[in-house]
Parts: sequence; C-alpha cells; structure tokens
Amino acid sequence: MTEPTSSSLDPDDWDSERHQAHAMLDDLLDYVQNLTERPVWQPIPVSVRRSFQENSPCTGQSLEEIHQRFMEDILPYAVGNAHPGFMGWVHGGGTVTGMLAEMLAGGLNANLGGRDQIPVAVEQQIVRWAREWFRFPETAQGIFTTGTSQATLMALWVARVAQWGEKIRQEGVGLHTLTVYAASTVHGSLLKALDLSGLGEKSLHLVDLDESGRMDVSALHVQIGKDRQAGLTPFMVVGSAGTVDTGAIDDLTALATLCRTQSLWFHVDGALGALGCWSTELAPLFQGIEQADSLAFDFHKWGQVPYDAGFLLIRAGSLQRRTFASSDRYLAREERGTAAGEDWPCDLGPDLSRGFRALKTWMTVRRYGTERLGAMMAHTCALARFVAERVSREVSLELMAPVTLNIVCFRHRAEPAQANALNAQIAIALQESGIAVLSTTLVRGQRVLRVALVNHRTRVRDLESLICAVLHLGKRFSTGRIQSS
Repeated sequence: MTEPTSSSLDPDDWDSERHQAHAMLDDLLDYVQNLTERPVWQPIPVSVRRSFQENSPCTGQSLEEIHQRFMEDILPYAVGNAHPGFMGWVHGGGTVTGMLAEMLAGGLNANLGGRDQIPVAVEQQIVRWAREWFRFPETAQGIFTTGTSQATLMALWVARVAQWGEKIRQEGVGLHTLTVYAASTVHGSLLKALDLSGLGEKSLHLVDLDESGRMDVSALHVQIGKDRQAGLTPFMVVGSAGTVDTGAIDDLTALATLCRTQSLWFHVDGALGALGCWSTELAPLFQGIEQADSLAFDFHKWGQVPYDAGFLLIRAGSLQRRTFASSDRYLAREERGTAAGEDWPCDLGPDLSRGFRALKTWMTVRRYGTERLGAMMAHTCALARFVAERVSREVSLELMAPVTLNIVCFRHRAEPAQANALNAQIAIALQESGIAVLSTTLVRGQRVLRVALVNHRTRVRDLESLICAVLHLGKRFSTGRIQSS
C-alpha cells in the first residue's frame, strides 16, 4: 500500500513549529502579565463578528497566520474574567500554572473514560483529597464534570437510584410524584437538571428565605409535611454553600438533620463557596457540608483552575457506580494490559470520552497548596467587606444584602420609579467603559449592582476605581445629561 505524503498531521518543519509555539506561549504570558493595561471588556466590532461567519476552509493556513488572527480578533474580545476588574459573575481568574497544565494535557491527549493509565490515578488522587477536604468517609466517590450544572444533574440521577433502586434506570420515573426542595434563590441549573432527569420542573418546591437570605428551615419543615399529606413523596433537599445572588450560606447542619430525620437526600450546591473549606477563617461557615449525600462544586471558580473543572462527590460511592456503570462488551475489564483496572471513570458518570481535567486541578493544588489558596479566598471576602464599608460611607449608595462571603449587592439611590433602570444603565455603561465589569441581580424585587470578588488579582485600587465610576455614572444619569456611555 502506498500512503499519501500528507497522511500525517505532524509538522513538516519541527524547528519552525517549535519557534512558533514558543511565540504563542510568550504572547499569552505577556497577556496575563499586562492585563491591567487592557480594558476589562470591550464591545465586539461588527467587522470582527462578521469575520466569524466565513465558510469552512478547504485548505490550511500556517500556524503563524492563525496565531495572528487569534491575537487580533479573539484575545481582545473575550469576556475578561482574567482581568482584576472583572467582578460581574462568579468566574475564576485562572493562573499561569493552570494555563501550562492545559497545554500539557492537550499534548498528552488522554481520554479519561477508563483504561489502565496514570491520568486516571491523578483524578482518583483528587477524589481522595476531596474526601479529606470535606470530611467525607472513605466510601465516598467522585468525578470531574463540566461544572456544577452537570454535577447537579448527576446527583439527581444517583439520588433516584437511592430512592427506587436500579430498576429506575430501565423503567424511568413513571408516575412517581417526587418533590425536591430548595430556597427561592436557587440557581437555575437545578430546574434544568429536574427537566433532564425526567422529574420535571414542577417537582421543585421553593422555600422562603429567612432574614439572612438563607433557606427558612422551619418553613421547609412545614412544606414537607403538607406535601406528604397531599400524597406526594418528598425526595431531596438542595442546600446552598453560597447563593449565586448574595453569597448567603444555608444552615447546612440544620438541613442535614432535617434530611436525616425525614429520610431525604441532602444535596449541597457548593459552586460558589464549597472550596472555602481551604481557609481556616472561612471553613466554619460551611459547617454541616460534611453531612451531605452529594456535593457539587467547581474548581474553576474560587479555585482559579482554568475552565472547565467541576466536580461531584457522592457519600455512598457504591450508589454512584450502580447509577452509571455499564456492561457494554467493549468496556470489558482484564487482569492485565490497557483494559485492566476496576475503577474506571465511565462507571461513575455519563461520559465515556473525557478530557484530562484533573491535571490542571492537580497542578494548581500542588503549585500553591490549600493554605495559600484558602488565604486568597479569605482575602476576596475581606475585599467584599471593604466594598460594603465604602458603600456605607456614600449617601448616594445603599447596601442591599448582608455580605457573607465575597459577593456585595448594592445600588445607587434614586426615585423608586427610576431606581431599577438607573442601576441597570450604570452596569452597562461601566462594562462598556472597560474600567470594570459588574452585573445586576434582583434582591427583594429590586435591581441591584452585584460585585462578585472571585479573581485573585483584584486589589483595593480596583475597587476604589469601581466605586468612583459608579458614583460618577450615577450622578450623570440621574441628571439626565447623557443616556449612554
């Protein structure tokens, strides 16, 4: 057989490829090092947006040409969460270590669905670390996911098997009237998970908040009783280790006790705050998380690992295996060879093809250690308290929710009829200015400015710039001299 000369995709000139690869790495290192010289975010020009509507190329380009296109048309118009002025959503800032880990993982190109390979052992080591961090038993099992949204869906699948046995994998939920409980501020990913799991969004019963913005445990107890009397089957309670809106932490110990006495599955959404357990200062806030039946969280938020790196931890690891393991013939295990080994990730989740997400997490924790990472998290909370204190000193600003962790909700004062529109306009103008990015949310039905301090690069000077810009824009919009900025 005569093979075509172009069958391999390796470089024709390795020295030239190596030179270009170093140039690409240097450009990214320069980008991270000089972030503050760039706007946090900027609108995408029409010409750039249109350029990504071109047809698929039939012939290839040089790596240098593609790199140039990246530098000109992609890098400047990212969402900006690496920048210290990005405070809009709960996005981690990433690190150089994580960036390099992504490069190494890409070069290795490992598929972590299974097989006898050390990358699987790396992921299993992080499972053991997670048991230690959250004080879960040795029977606990875990797996990397795309994020807490996927992890929540997987936790629902495991909880269904815990409730009804493995037969539900063949029979489906049928007419089971299962009900799930969460605070009224629950993340929207739970609704999507209920939809995809077959339980349906109507199975979610929302519970009122107490004065601290946490799920009202007494109200939850009453609701469960009413539902049982109505012939429904209470099934799961979802507690929050930091709500996405305000950072409030549910009383996890009280929820765990209620779930134990009521024989309910206790799931904790730890996307925002769970890794605060790395901080000796913050860990007490999450008391009770160790009693969860399932815990979903993200390394790519407070943990600063590059996207994506979510994680699911299940107390009863055997249940996770019963939920996802398959007997497909091509997944048969052997005593020796590449098909050896009992613990394959494909037995613990829905994915057979999986990237090496564990490497960037493993390298990040190895590089910085949990003490330094925990201190960084505590510092972001201190910055949040600084913002709250600055807001309290300005007569034109008002704090709209207690500051529990690293999220601050405040607003610019205005006449009630104009307040929501004014604060929404301030947020957009601030984003477009390139000074800072914050978001808005609703607190007690009122539109507020939301500052999420997740980035390890953010400093007091960035927050001073933010407050000054909000005051300036609020004054200008209030006097009606401009309509946009």
